[in-house]
Parts: sequence; structure tokens; C-alpha cells
Amino acid sequence: MYAEYHDKGFEILGVSLDSDKASWLKAIEDDKLSWNHISEVKGWECEGSKLYGVPAIPHTVLINREGIITAKKLHGEELREAIESLL
Repeated sequence: MYAEYHDKGFEILGVSLDSDKASWLKAIEDDKLSWNHISEVKGWECEGSKLYGVPAIPHTVLINREGIITAKKLHGEELREAIESLL
């Protein structure tokens, strides 16, 4: 979906819950994930996971251009439709 919608203004910020920096960076490279990534490398003690109430991974949070959360926990076609509605 990133490749399909990025040119229309869609962005992804990957927030990692890894606790090993080398493994996290290798996964980004191996999976060819071209969007931005951040990590405190603290596993589930990551402040972002607490802030957004992440219960499990993967977890999605859609934020519109005004910075308002519009949806959470979407996957597949439901996620695609929500993204399209925001663009």
C-alpha cells in the first residue's frame, strides 16, 4: 500500500518494539521497507506503544493531515479503504 499511495501523500512511520538494534535494522533491510522507522530498542517498554495503546503487533494507527487519529487496528481491505478516504 505504501508504494501505491505514497505519491498521493500517504506516509508510514514504523515504530519498532524490538529490543535488539542489529536484528531490527536487518529486518528493515531484508524486507526492503522503504518508509521511515524509529525505535527506542526497549521492546514493549517503548513510550510510543504506551502512548497509542498498542495491544499487539502489527498495529495500525491512521492519522490525518491535521494530526487527528481517524482509525486504529485496521488490516487488509478495511485499511485500504480508510487510506483512500483520507487521500
